[in-house]
Amino acid sequence: MITEGLAWLIIALPVISLVVNGVFVRAFIGSESKYAGYITVAAIGGSFVLSIWALLTVMSDGPLLFEKRDWIAVGGLNLTFGLILDQLTVIMLIVVSGVSLLVQIYGQAYMHGDKSYTRYYAYMSLFTASMLGLVLSRNMVQMFVFWELVGISSYLLIGFWMDRPSAAAAAKKAFLMTRFGDFGFLLGILYLYSVNPAYMDIETLYNAIAAEEIAVAVATWVALGLFAGAVGKSAQFPLHSWLPDAMEGPTSVSALIHSATMVTAGVFLVARFFPLFEYSDAMTLVALVGGFTAVFAATMGLVATDIKRVLAYSTISQLGYMMLALGIGAYAPAIFHLFTHAFFKAALFLGAGSVHHASGTFNMKYMGGLKRHMPWTYWSMIIASVSLAGLFPFSGFWSKDEILGHAAEVGTTTATIVLALGLIAALMTAFYMFRAIFLTFHGEWRGGGEREDEEAKAAGEPAPVGNKHSHLAESPWLMIGPVALLAVLAIVVGFFSNPTVDVGPIDKHAFAHFVTVENEVVFPTEHAAVEAGAEPTFNFVVAGASTVLALAGVGLAYLMYIRGSISPVAVGARLQPVYRLIFRKYYVDELYEDQLVRRGFYRYIADGVRWFDEHWIDNANVHLYTWISRIGKSGALVQNGQTQTYAVGMVIGVVAIVAGFLLWG
Repeated sequence: MITEGLAWLIIALPVISLVVNGVFVRAFIGSESKYAGYITVAAIGGSFVLSIWALLTVMSDGPLLFEKRDWIAVGGLNLTFGLILDQLTVIMLIVVSGVSLLVQIYGQAYMHGDKSYTRYYAYMSLFTASMLGLVLSRNMVQMFVFWELVGISSYLLIGFWMDRPSAAAAAKKAFLMTRFGDFGFLLGILYLYSVNPAYMDIETLYNAIAAEEIAVAVATWVALGLFAGAVGKSAQFPLHSWLPDAMEGPTSVSALIHSATMVTAGVFLVARFFPLFEYSDAMTLVALVGGFTAVFAATMGLVATDIKRVLAYSTISQLGYMMLALGIGAYAPAIFHLFTHAFFKAALFLGAGSVHHASGTFNMKYMGGLKRHMPWTYWSMIIASVSLAGLFPFSGFWSKDEILGHAAEVGTTTATIVLALGLIAALMTAFYMFRAIFLTFHGEWRGGGEREDEEAKAAGEPAPVGNKHSHLAESPWLMIGPVALLAVLAIVVGFFSNPTVDVGPIDKHAFAHFVTVENEVVFPTEHAAVEAGAEPTFNFVVAGASTVLALAGVGLAYLMYIRGSISPVAVGARLQPVYRLIFRKYYVDELYEDQLVRRGFYRYIADGVRWFDEHWIDNANVHLYTWISRIGKSGALVQNGQTQTYAVGMVIGVVAIVAGFLLWG
């Protein structure tokens, strides 16, 4: 059984790595020391081993709620902190520490030779510790502290190459946009605290909801605040536009933060407070925002030319799937899809980094023909893409179809709408992923980074970011190994963690049963667990429809980019207005940055404040001097040494006093 001290050690090991790398290694060994990577891999490897131990403990003994400890006690303010080890926590621990460990191993080769290698591993340690602390927190204020640490980690890693203006701008954009959501999260916490400070403890909140001690209206307002935070962190519409720009960070950062862990924090937040959301009136909003985001982001993935941005839009879309699942009450399918998505999406991002390592560019227009040069990367990305497309029997098929099947089973108007949106997104997902595969690995080599420099300059486009020199060969094994392992997990983890039939020692629906039936704190009755997807029925009609649509997407990509039966150029020309609208990302960036920020905020608010500051605040001393000087000069006229002037003054004073008595006496 894992003890409280060992549970704290899961967080502490990456913190130790942060301190050792950030203070000692960087100061005494150097900013490019290979030991920074070894230390981080060892620390996060230790957290991963302890996370497995925590999983086994919860599987055998059930959830563990360690003792609450006093944190802040000032006047009437009393806050506690502690750790919670339930089914949701241990699943997230495995995802965060497991994927992080593989990414750190990959980074030893991908970041080799970077002048800030040590700083990179210090930042990665900070992020991993923050995310582990977030999922282990049992108090809402404690959770918010780690939530903000995750945000600052993201800011530091997106802007890691701080000498690049595009990276600095992307980091600021991510930080500021997620702050809007975080403000809602904070308001939700403050409102709930005003109702009852004891509700900051998650177990107490669960019990209060079960006893119906909280009004539905209160639960709804708190849920809306929490959902705002989730929308920001998980890049849901309308706070989605920071995530594609976040690809300016190293690709290993994208694999960890922006596909497998950090962006799932919003989904985790809704799942953590699922009883509150289910009790409130906010579930329909969660479902519709998730369903709309799934299709909205997928459309932008259809036309993107940067392979990392294709994956970024795919991430937003898949997070939308998870949100719509939670919104219709499909708790188990949502967490199952979060679990499987982490592996195949991390494989795709790390594969994209491998492609960049060889080609010197992320722009798919200048790739092609890499299949024969990079067979391990090619087949790993094929497997991950098939899983993402939701094709049988890969992991994505089982998790995505459980979401769609649950929506069909619920049958409400909202569920029917999100089912239709989910099926449309399935078609688009298959198309844009295999479009990326065909453009990158098939056909003929189209020049890579060096050629792109010339053509981009001629076209008036910015040069590609990163290495401009192509060397068409497979990546080092430190990079290929993690990608291949993640690809294997993309094959097996879906069916064998949550099989539709008993498979040897693995029970039918083991994953769904674990996160619902065995989590009695969140689902106190068997009926509640079943409603949350504990015993999903395999829906052949929905599975068949989604498979047909996915195959249609793959086939369409094949006809356009391999056979050439359909010309992408001709299609783009025929649908030029639509293509331009999607390619420009629906002008959301222009709306936010040009209209709201530059014209709205800068012109009216910032300029108004500047004018007030310049004309009033800055000139206050000047005006004060002028007024006092004038008063002094006026007073000097009276003090002229002439007796008659003083006599007149005395008469005026007497008259004023008498008049005052007559009027107000």
